[in-house]
Amino acid sequence: MSTSPSPKKSRCTYHSRAESPFQDFLPSATLNAQCGFPTPPTPHQAMPRPIQPISTPASLSVATPRPLIPLDLSLLHSPPVADGWNSFIGAIRTRTIVDQGTLEFAVCRVAVLTDAIYEWNAHAPLALKGGIKPEELHACRTIPSTIEGDLSQLESSPLTPQQQAVLRYTDQMTVTVKVQDEVFAQLKTVGYNDREIVELTTGIAGYNCVSRVLVALDVGENNAREMKSVDQLVAELK
Repeated sequence: MSTSPSPKKSRCTYHSRAESPFQDFLPSATLNAQCGFPTPPTPHQAMPRPIQPISTPASLSVATPRPLIPLDLSLLHSPPVADGWNSFIGAIRTRTIVDQGTLEFAVCRVAVLTDAIYEWNAHAPLALKGGIKPEELHACRTIPSTIEGDLSQLESSPLTPQQQAVLRYTDQMTVTVKVQDEVFAQLKTVGYNDREIVELTTGIAGYNCVSRVLVALDVGENNAREMKSVDQLVAELK
């Protein structure tokens, strides 16, 4: 009994910006068409939503393509993964209500705990732009892990009560995964609502995923480099 040969699939291995046909992150249907993956019909296809005018800076940032970065080029070895990755991280970055400075502060703490140099060097400037003070960012980088319960350096730091709560939450999510009730409750005590806590949680979890991909694949060959100092970052932003 003969069997028909399996259809040939694209290898989808793009090593440079010029080689990749995905100059911008494309919608799922477009990526599926480019790579030969079937796109199942959805109920929304029968009644497409009317196009809404773009009127906010956040909407413009989503609509405007950005240049591909080294992480994009690594992920595009698997276009479906790149597409899903962009949708998830894009939602965290552009469609959440949690303060962006706070989110970047948490991302920077993840980078410190996981030794993700690429992540720190990319997100520490964004934390400063988001309103995190240099001394607060320095504390984020230098305070030892709070997992063992020693909070002396945290409590004597220049961090606000909100930042202290976020740092402890990030430490437990990143290092032990399980979060103590007291640490979780502190987020509400300092004023975060349920939606903000969910967004912080998914942001911290998402960027733990990012850091592990960055370090495992040594994206951009950053593993042997140094994290930029806060003073250097401040000077570069002037």
